[in-house]
Amino acid sequence: MRAIIDAYHRLLTWLLVATVAILIVPVTLQIVSRYTQLFPAYIWTEELSRFLFIWMVMLGAMIGIRERTHFEVDVWPDLGPKAGALLRIVAHLFVLIFAIVFLYWGSRFLSFGWDQTSELADLPMGFIFAAWPLAGATWLLFLGEAFFDDIRILRGRAPMPPPGPDPETHLTLGQSPE
Repeated sequence: MRAIIDAYHRLLTWLLVATVAILIVPVTLQIVSRYTQLFPAYIWTEELSRFLFIWMVMLGAMIGIRERTHFEVDVWPDLGPKAGALLRIVAHLFVLIFAIVFLYWGSRFLSFGWDQTSELADLPMGFIFAAWPLAGATWLLFLGEAFFDDIRILRGRAPMPPPGPDPETHLTLGQSPE
């Protein structure tokens, strides 16, 4: 199961990279057309930029949950493994509430906009509105993985390797290389 979740995480990461790369094109067209006469002022670029930005934010939030960098603030002192796992479980329960809200209300939002099209580019809005329930479902998947890891720690078993960046090469804010 971990291999499937890892593959899904990699897919989301590549989709995020692609979204950001594609976002550069309409934004650049907007800027160039605003200040020069090289291109006509395309109206659809603003709409496409907005839609890509929505997906960029949602994909980033999904990845952030897996890498434990989203919705997490280091306020507590360095706790032991079991106390830290318990605190993460409590914090993840609050994130779980948001995941359920995104999944439920996002599904209703998706069904509301499924047959709509965007005004300018005539894009199907269902593909845009799908970001919310997909984010909720993905958060549930990644939170389930996090709960499993933290419960293993509480039971005294060795934790699974942490997802995300390699802890030996990844620096946190305020940390300097040695």
